[in-house]
Amino acid sequence: MDDQRRRAADWFRELQQRITQAFEALEDRGPEDAAAGRFTVNPTERGEGGGGGLMAVMRGGRVFEKVGVNWSEVHGTLSPKAQSAMAARGVPGMETDPRFWASGISLVAHMQNPHAPAVHMNTRMFWTPGAWWFGGGSDLNPCIEYPEDTAHFHDTLRAACMPHGADYYARFKAWADEYFYIPHRGRARGVGGIFYDDLNSGDWEADFAFTRAVGEAFLPAFLPLAEKRMAQTWSEADREAQLIHRGLYAEYNLVYDRGTKFGLETGHNPDAVLMSLPPLAKWP
Repeated sequence: MDDQRRRAADWFRELQQRITQAFEALEDRGPEDAAAGRFTVNPTERGEGGGGGLMAVMRGGRVFEKVGVNWSEVHGTLSPKAQSAMAARGVPGMETDPRFWASGISLVAHMQNPHAPAVHMNTRMFWTPGAWWFGGGSDLNPCIEYPEDTAHFHDTLRAACMPHGADYYARFKAWADEYFYIPHRGRARGVGGIFYDDLNSGDWEADFAFTRAVGEAFLPAFLPLAEKRMAQTWSEADREAQLIHRGLYAEYNLVYDRGTKFGLETGHNPDAVLMSLPPLAKWP
């Protein structure tokens, strides 16, 4: 399992590099009314010698108002609260050995142009002495929806899922629809995508291959949409709608998001954990 953990962590790091390079290349092709943005990369630490990661953030670019692409590899002992949550999810051995290891990539992009959709993606591997699993997914969050953009995003994810399980797309789309729902608002935060967690089929190689496919599908699913919308004319009303929609995103991530809760409960760098929050938002 040590070799498998190393392979997973290295792949998540490689994916981070490829995505940041692709986003900077998109910035170079963006509207020339501002300087092209560039990522600032800073190391993060979990504390107590528990590993850390690399936080890559771009702010105020031509295309991206704020985008973070974080990689992490952390380890340590789960807090009693996190330990109880894991035990409630059926993770074996939590009562006697609360050690854990986790690595993954987490991405959230908030766009300059209100016609360009915000987007989230993450893939991760989690290990305890009693179990291992993969999780992740990707979902689109437009404030002004274009049905053809939604269709392209979902079609790309469906194609990525099909070689790995005939029912994967339908199962994980339904899971995303449920997971990215905001109960107190009675609505979804976006137009969905796929989400999965606790994936352990018993075949580590197969589950890792699927997780790689999810990560590989992200750029083909999202980049064409961002490129198509980044120079589209927008109004102040469009900007207002964008800021209010970002309020929904912030509410969800602070109240319901499992990754946000886990990161804060396990002592990871709070700036990295809260990277997903938008730079500006409004509430009606």
